[in-house]
Amino acid sequence: MQNKRLTIITLTVAMMLLVPLIAMQFTVEVNWTVSDFVVAGVLLLTTTLLCGLVWRKIKNVNYRIAICIILLFSLLLIWAELAVGIFETTISGN
Repeated sequence: MQNKRLTIITLTVAMMLLVPLIAMQFTVEVNWTVSDFVVAGVLLLTTTLLCGLVWRKIKNVNYRIAICIILLFSLLLIWAELAVGIFETTISGN
């Protein structure tokens, strides 16, 4: 069961990364490098695996939901910082 879950998660992340890859073929507005794909893949895979771990290990449903929301919010903040540098930290390249 564990390998099946990991396979599904990995394939889902890979399919999500196909969206910008296909968009790059049709427009110059999307211009990702290999490192962009690697960082996005690591962020998505890590967040998904952590939410899965939380969902399996924590028994209280309210705690599960709260922790997964915090993880997703963290993902969005990191993604926004890397994309446009809203906090102007060193990881945004500003």
